[in-house]
Amino acid sequence: MSPTPIFITSRSVHQTHLLGKRIGELCLPNTIIALVGDLGCGKTTLVQGLARGLGVPADYYITSPTYTWINEYPGRIPLFHADLYRLTGPEDVEDIGLLELFRAGGTVAVEWADNIEDLMPIQHLTLSMRATDDTLREIHVSACGGKMVTLLDKLNIWIEEQKWA
Repeated sequence: MSPTPIFITSRSVHQTHLLGKRIGELCLPNTIIALVGDLGCGKTTLVQGLARGLGVPADYYITSPTYTWINEYPGRIPLFHADLYRLTGPEDVEDIGLLELFRAGGTVAVEWADNIEDLMPIQHLTLSMRATDDTLREIHVSACGGKMVTLLDKLNIWIEEQKWA
């Protein structure tokens, strides 16, 4: 079951952060979020908001784990933030333990998830992001699996309330 995707135009870093925060507030254990988009499109900004929505304390600065592969942050639900930009092959995914994290009970946000499309769990949320200028971001949110469909429905209601869909 896959509902109609949501299309959002974020007009600022603040809006992208706010969207991430709302998604974090809606997350349940084992929520997997695939982030897709070019460098500079706002993936890490969205994860920073996601962290706040998951209750990660403000004194944790959220950065992209480009060279460490995965960062872990404590919160209402633990956040595992993976960056697969430097992925060289499927063996890297096994070596860093990403597949095990999908079942670890936390929220897993995967930047450059298109690099492992075939390995993503059936239940996941995908955010495809594109920068259209210095401040505007087009964000396409889609769900795969019943739990993520419910999350997407709740997110859609919130987006409509915000009047910036």
